[in-house]
Amino acid sequence: MNLLDQRTAVITGGAQGIGYAIAETFVAHGARVVIGDLDGDAAGLAAKRLGEDRALGVACDVVSGDDVQRLLTAAVDAFGSVDVLVNNAGVTRDATMRTMTEEQFDQVIAVHLKGCWHGTRLASALMREQKSGAIVNISSLSGKVGMVGQTNYSAAKAGIVGLTKAAAKEMAHHGVRVNAIQPGLIRSAMTEAMPQKAWDQKMAEIPMGRAGEVAEVASVALFYASDLSSYMTGTVAEVTGGRFM
Repeated sequence: MNLLDQRTAVITGGAQGIGYAIAETFVAHGARVVIGDLDGDAAGLAAKRLGEDRALGVACDVVSGDDVQRLLTAAVDAFGSVDVLVNNAGVTRDATMRTMTEEQFDQVIAVHLKGCWHGTRLASALMREQKSGAIVNISSLSGKVGMVGQTNYSAAKAGIVGLTKAAAKEMAHHGVRVNAIQPGLIRSAMTEAMPQKAWDQKMAEIPMGRAGEVAEVASVALFYASDLSSYMTGTVAEVTGGRFM
């Protein structure tokens, strides 16, 4: 079943990890995908792997509203519409409050929260004209419970939840839905590089007893992007294996 047939999805931070898994899943369900990534070469290679007739890679710094607008314009020019936006781009600059610099705080807030705001604001402006659209914002379990060494990241990810709910209220009567996903411990090159002690501690907090896979986040993004969730907006899905429920 092609849940996204004839729809165009834009995914920020889509060249690797969760973003790329979402792109793969969307293409498998009939979508045309535009990958935005700070690394334009990586975005292009990711699009090539997905199929150049189905995907396009564009360099995009989500901190810049102009860059995000160019990304959305590229999607319209290539495929005719923007039906789905996934705000996934992000960075980490972990440090305790005592040692975190102002620059580290500002950078994480800018990429995650301001970047999400740019995407949500600009995509919804297009979607309201066609009176339909779905926006999926990638938050984090860190935004629900707060994590040591992540005052910047936790604040940004919590902010994305508030932004999602406010935008959902503003856009509902225009036919645009806005929802968020909060992944927990997801297996990736980044998480598998953490010290074994830290990995074991996190695993002990997960009732299902395992880390999640990127495809398991992607399937929830597909649900939110498709008509399966047609009566849902302003919600937050926790993809955590039950951790900190």
